[in-house]
Amino acid sequence: MTTRERFLAVMNFQPFDRLPLVEWAGWWDKTVVRWYSEGLASDLKDRYEICRHFGLDVYKQDWFGIQTAECPRPARHGAGIIESEQDYERVLPYLFPQNPVNIDVWSARACEQEQGGVVLWFSLDGFFWLARRLLGIERHLYAFYDQPELMHRINSDLADWHLQVIEQVCEICTPDFMTFAEDMSYNHGPMLSKDLFEEFMRPYYDRVVPALDKHGIIPIIDSDGDVTVPAYWFEDAGLQGILPLERQAGVDIVELRRDHPRMLFIGHFDKMTMNRGEAVMRAEFERLLPTAAGGGLLISCDHQTPPGVSYQDYQLYVSLFREYGAEAGRISRESSG
Repeated sequence: MTTRERFLAVMNFQPFDRLPLVEWAGWWDKTVVRWYSEGLASDLKDRYEICRHFGLDVYKQDWFGIQTAECPRPARHGAGIIESEQDYERVLPYLFPQNPVNIDVWSARACEQEQGGVVLWFSLDGFFWLARRLLGIERHLYAFYDQPELMHRINSDLADWHLQVIEQVCEICTPDFMTFAEDMSYNHGPMLSKDLFEEFMRPYYDRVVPALDKHGIIPIIDSDGDVTVPAYWFEDAGLQGILPLERQAGVDIVELRRDHPRMLFIGHFDKMTMNRGEAVMRAEFERLLPTAAGGGLLISCDHQTPPGVSYQDYQLYVSLFREYGAEAGRISRESSG
């Protein structure tokens, strides 16, 4: 199977030769700096070159930026750049660029995709994410109650822009999947209620998801934390998958698969096991194997590989990943026969 054929087989619950060997998010910069001192060639700078070095499948991503370079910056992490609708009017000229898709880059990637050598995906700011970036973490949470008109205006403008971006990129090729960046959960569950989700987010997903469906692009939610409860909300809104399924937040793939038999998942390999030796990593792969062999799950690190993982640790991880990926493929084919 080609890289793309393998992805499509797993995501369509069809038999596959092996699991894709995927790093959906790459690695922390400090992790790669450590690896340079431990044997990784220092001229390997590009994310996809490093993937090929380790023998990983290449999934090329583009995050279409919502802000221009001239947009004001927050004073500190977690702070916003607006407090009111008047402020929003002031920064609007720096938001929602008209032509965010690099035609040359995407044309080249389209050729790679057509040959089957890569999977293509893109990311967009979601309907929880952008308002938080603009208002800041604390003000954003109050704004659901104190500034509902502003919240709706931001998300309506964002939905309009999403539809524009989708059409622009699909004039070049059809990406295989996309993610909405939301990060709306923490380790005890979602940061907002279902009622607030239905009022402030669902109407805008209802506008954008049909456009993705029309083009055959798989829509996936990117949210850290415990997504067990909001998984129902997302599925009802037509979102087909979730990543990265952080194990430290208590996410359980067996429970998710039981409750969402046709939902798609990416991630869930506990990053905290990756520097604890072969036996611990094998146990983690064994935990994931039954679900992965059934399709609809791309095993990957449940967030970026942390700097505590050595170059040798990661080489062992990839070796075990390849072994268990082949075993998942064997089970998949036998089960289909």
